[in-house]
Amino acid sequence: MPATISRLLLYPVKGCRGVALRTAQLVPTGLAVGDIGDREWVIVDDHNEFLSQREFPKMALIETRLLTGALRLSAPGMLSLDIPFESEGDVVRIRVWDDELDAVTQGDLADQWFSDFLGRRSRLMRFDPLAKRISKRQYTGATEAPYKFADAFALLVTSEASLAHLNARLKTKGHAPVDIDRFRPNIVIDDVDAFEEDYAREARVGDAVIELVKPCVRCTVPSVDPARGEQGTEPGDTLAAYRNDARAGGVTFGVNGIVARGAGSELQVGNEVELTLRF
Repeated sequence: MPATISRLLLYPVKGCRGVALRTAQLVPTGLAVGDIGDREWVIVDDHNEFLSQREFPKMALIETRLLTGALRLSAPGMLSLDIPFESEGDVVRIRVWDDELDAVTQGDLADQWFSDFLGRRSRLMRFDPLAKRISKRQYTGATEAPYKFADAFALLVTSEASLAHLNARLKTKGHAPVDIDRFRPNIVIDDVDAFEEDYAREARVGDAVIELVKPCVRCTVPSVDPARGEQGTEPGDTLAAYRNDARAGGVTFGVNGIVARGAGSELQVGNEVELTLRF
């Protein structure tokens, strides 16, 4: 039985909740819906440094929704706010990890909304269409692999079996199961063995080819409780007991990918996926 896509997820705002999709476009920078790509927006502080759930676990409570013509934001205790897709702003230099790049301001209302909810001065910024971030060539080789405000690559691929394996271990320790949203993947596949994605060189969906280039080393974000917006220790502690990969440089779950071929293709939940293993 071939593997299948079981979930497609897009994260409009880096660090905030994602959007589950039935259909998505595959573009050079990852998944997209129309002109809105994965990690299209980012929140920065008053030094123009990006904010994440690592320091602000409350970001896990911010819901995002793609409307016709606007991004809708909602969070506990806050009025919903719509950010128009068609808007003009100032171009500002910001920093995301080691990258300095241009981003576009989204207005005082959006900035005040995030500042009020997070309890510190914040600004919402959109990826400048003229900007360019390229994944490190040590992983992508000759392929120029662009991405937006994600950490390092255009896509993250995980599997239902890997999640089930983790949840079985959590259960034996008396912990509640976790959902895949803890790991913030873009493509989740089914009908494979647990962690089979670790050994795949590429995933083919029709004419599209996603090259799987690097195991994803996990930080503390998967241990943020998405229902409470609070930092915990699980499933990080459980993963550390059996998923510590010295070659990758830490605890891994999921595999980072780039779009090698087929940009412009449409992906759907239920699509067959052909995995090519490295051996």
